[in-house]
Amino acid sequence: MNLLLLSNSTQHGRGYLEHALDTVTAFLPAGARLAFVPYALADHATYTARVRDALEPAGIGVHGVHEHADPVAALDAADAVFIGGGNSFRLLSALHRTGLRDAVSGAVRAGLPYMGASAGTNMAAPTLRTTNDMPIVQPPSFEALGLVPFQINPHYLDPDPDSTHKGETREERLAEFLEENDVPVLGLREGSWLRVEGEAARVEGVRARPADLGGPAKIRRTGPGPARLFTRGAAPRELAAGTDVSYLLTTAARFDAPAR
Repeated sequence: MNLLLLSNSTQHGRGYLEHALDTVTAFLPAGARLAFVPYALADHATYTARVRDALEPAGIGVHGVHEHADPVAALDAADAVFIGGGNSFRLLSALHRTGLRDAVSGAVRAGLPYMGASAGTNMAAPTLRTTNDMPIVQPPSFEALGLVPFQINPHYLDPDPDSTHKGETREERLAEFLEENDVPVLGLREGSWLRVEGEAARVEGVRARPADLGGPAKIRRTGPGPARLFTRGAAPRELAAGTDVSYLLTTAARFDAPAR
């Protein structure tokens, strides 16, 4: 499979997809016809226009699947598919309702390049169980596209040592997930992505600039690399840009397998 899975589509201080535009335009070369799935947000037309404004200057034609009488048929004329971010529960519910969950999964396994951002990256995992989103709707199941056999947590956020908030940290929530499921979780920090080409996978990303994060004090909290890997029975592992994580593609996921 050919996958580009972005943690986020908008980096603070930059335009839509600007922080990863070189990577995106290499993945979607000039002349490509892109089927965009906007169902994670309520306003499909405005969302599609935003993607179109970002990519059409690079010669990429953007076509919202909602603009077609049959969203599934829109995949047939596409050179790639992009599922954008928003609410993961609303998105998965719409994918089930339109028939796109099975259609996209089948098309991507047959060779159609897949790009996801945020909720669209969540869709590439087996289930929604590691999303950060509120369940504003109830999809028929948590089962997502399963393009990779492990879980992903986009927008992974490191604990702020200066915060007085005493709620659960993201690390604590993922630890709870691993108490009930024996499945690796790849936490993608802002500005990072996972690239999958056939049987090879690596994490990449851009380091945040001081102007993006508000100064050097916040730079220190971004962590040493674009991703953090969580596995049952082991300490979280930091992953530098360019780290080969191809071994994760051979994961044997075990859901609903409480730790003993």
